[in-house]
Amino acid sequence: MNWQERISINPNICHGKPCIRGTRIMVSIILDYLGSGESVDTIMLEYPGLKK
Repeated sequence: MNWQERISINPNICHGKPCIRGTRIMVSIILDYLGSGESVDTIMLEYPGLKK
């Protein structure tokens, strides 16, 4: 899978920071959760707009 299918960068959304396509959820937020040891299931509960 190509990362561009899942991530978008638009200067008009979240100041141009990479976001999960179709949302305003920044990739950095998800990476912070994963880096702190949160499970994918916990993140999915926190952000119900995400899809696996």
